[in-house]
Amino acid sequence: MEEDLRRAAFGDSPGLDVWRALGAPSSRVRWLAAVVLGGQGHYAAAATALDALRHDPDPVIASLAFSTRASHLRQVGAHRLARPLDGAALAKAPRTGPPDEDGIDAEGARTDALLGLAADSLGAQRLGEARRLLARVETRSWRGEVRQGWVTAEIELASGRAEHAVAPAERAHATSTGRKALRHELKSALVLGTSLVVWGTPDGLNRGLELVECELNHSASERLKPLIWPSALVLAGHAPTVGAVAIDRATEALSCVLRRADAVSRQVALDSPWVPSGLLRSGEPPNADPQTNFLTD
Repeated sequence: MEEDLRRAAFGDSPGLDVWRALGAPSSRVRWLAAVVLGGQGHYAAAATALDALRHDPDPVIASLAFSTRASHLRQVGAHRLARPLDGAALAKAPRTGPPDEDGIDAEGARTDALLGLAADSLGAQRLGEARRLLARVETRSWRGEVRQGWVTAEIELASGRAEHAVAPAERAHATSTGRKALRHELKSALVLGTSLVVWGTPDGLNRGLELVECELNHSASERLKPLIWPSALVLAGHAPTVGAVAIDRATEALSCVLRRADAVSRQVALDSPWVPSGLLRSGEPPNADPQTNFLTD
């Protein structure tokens, strides 16, 4: 079962039905199932599993449960609620332990916590703090390298330095593609495509829009709702021929994600400047800027 769950969380099957795995005796399998459900936008179900795993006797799983829950909160704009969970994840992470190819180990737990804290600081517009936290990351796993690339690109975009966001986004995309980690590849395509669009060179703009449109179609086919609405909004802002359709897809995906969220996350999302909740009222993009707000995974 664990091999199938790894393929769903970190491989080529992110749309896999993993509901039965929530009752597995292995805490690692249950954590993997929560990761998959979060990627599909089933935030309330993932939260229930992750809240129980915070107390797991395995400190790696306990730490990863905190940081994964924080990641899901950031994806609905709840950076303020995510920060203490990332802090707890860092405190729980053991210093040493056996390595794991997907970063389900002591080093991976510490990396996830630090990257989460950096993303929380980014969400609070504390860019200097975000950079200092990012500088503390030392990762040896492919997954850590990909997420490090995402956060680095997001910080550069938030700093108004889109030209410096492209290289780390390219590395994240190349690494995730090489691993055939589909969900990570699609998120990387979104980050890279948007970085190119914001940079705005003629060739970069064309390539960026192609990347995002392709990513949107694949995310929809794999039922990865959290990736659909930011991708659709990027296209709506820069590809007028698909604008109306993109807005409809963004509205449907965001509505679905919020229906699947727990009550606290849903309310925070509706009030968050990071989430285009105006879509649910008017069908028009509100002030939340999809070009710089990726809601870091």
